[in-house]
Amino acid sequence: MAQLHWVLKPFNELTPHELYFIMQLRSEVFVVEQNCIYQDADNKDLKAYHLMGFNNEGQLMAYTRLLPAGISYKEPSIGRVVTHADVRRTGAGKELMQQSIQTCYTLFGKQDIRIGAQLYLLKFYSGLGFQQRGDVYLEDGIEHIEMVLSV
Repeated sequence: MAQLHWVLKPFNELTPHELYFIMQLRSEVFVVEQNCIYQDADNKDLKAYHLMGFNNEGQLMAYTRLLPAGISYKEPSIGRVVTHADVRRTGAGKELMQQSIQTCYTLFGKQDIRIGAQLYLLKFYSGLGFQQRGDVYLEDGIEHIEMVLSV
């Protein structure tokens, strides 16, 4: 398993390098790998906490955006869940989500968390306790499903 060092910051505390690494990883995976042209800079980053997992060389390997209630959903949410190709299938994604869930509870209190998950990851998120809510929908040409982790 990849050994990651976790850093949490609100937007206004991100360094220019951290912001660059975040945008680079999100673009690398969501735009290039998934061949999805979408508007990544949606203004939600400004209101988010950013959870970053760095390797020992200082490279960003895992990331999520944590949003308080009322930004994306009525509940707090975890979004822009992304891992670098080098750490996939090592447990880094599971660790990222476990860190994200605990951090949401710390930041926003222990309450339900809602996500908009890519449909192919339904089993992964179900394994973390999230349950499907609603029907499959298309977002930027990719099938998604809303899921909730209930307390």
